[in-house]
Amino acid sequence: MPIRVPIDLPAVKLLRKENFFAMTSSIASIQKIRPLKLLILNLMPKKIETENQLLRLLANYPLQIDIQLLRVNSHKSRNTSSEHLKNFYCELDNIYNDNFDGLIVTGAPLGLIDFSDVSYWSQIKKIFFWAKNHVTSTLFICWAAQAALNIIYGIPKKIRSNKLFGVFDHKILKSSLLTRGFDNNFLVPHSRYADFSIQLIKNHTDLELHAVLEFSSDAYIMSSRDKRLVFVTGHPEYDLLTLSQEYQRDIKLGRSPEIPYNYFPKDNPSLLPNMSWCSHGHLFFSNWLNYYVYQITPLNILYMQSI
Repeated sequence: MPIRVPIDLPAVKLLRKENFFAMTSSIASIQKIRPLKLLILNLMPKKIETENQLLRLLANYPLQIDIQLLRVNSHKSRNTSSEHLKNFYCELDNIYNDNFDGLIVTGAPLGLIDFSDVSYWSQIKKIFFWAKNHVTSTLFICWAAQAALNIIYGIPKKIRSNKLFGVFDHKILKSSLLTRGFDNNFLVPHSRYADFSIQLIKNHTDLELHAVLEFSSDAYIMSSRDKRLVFVTGHPEYDLLTLSQEYQRDIKLGRSPEIPYNYFPKDNPSLLPNMSWCSHGHLFFSNWLNYYVYQITPLNILYMQSI
């Protein structure tokens, strides 16, 4: 079954070109099945690009998924038109009394900014606390994971001395439903200053650690034991050229970035990078949707508050 999105959303044309099935609301409404209701809080500046990345992964899932895009109230985007936001995004007030099977919170380029200096920090906290009673399982990606660890567990913001930038080896720490089907070692892109120390996670949370970076003390996949909170510290959703675009952006801004690790052939930015994490990205999102959303969500979503 496909994802269910507005027919005019730019991602629809791209997905159909790539042979992913994006169903319109009119067709979906005649199927006698309750779709999964999935909310995406998109904090990335280039929202359409992030929509394409996430919807490409979600469209590979066999059940029908009803997608709703969410934004923080009144935050102006420099890279996405106000018309696009008006047509395809809602604010929390619009859905405050609704329930959702899943919530995805994207990363954001806020790695070096104190939480208290983030202009919409109070809204982020409001959404996270709202989700406790209105969402079955929430997936926090990169900066969102760091923000959630602070809001939910009180873990202070930790910054690396050097940006973790490139495609890195990971290993499974324990077999679990989230890592089902993974190879023992797998690759994932990272682009962050955030430090997710394994020891810090163990000392300050009761989260289960599922996977870690191979040659680092950083956690990669973590989850609560009731499956309602999932944290990934990297970017399994990234496209082939996302790291390249970030690298070129930082050069134009005069930041002298290091070449992304294990990304360009021969570390030559003029060569097309390798896509070495695609299978992991699809499998991770499929596992989360299956084992942490579909299999624990109430049959009748109206009873969400009781789970």
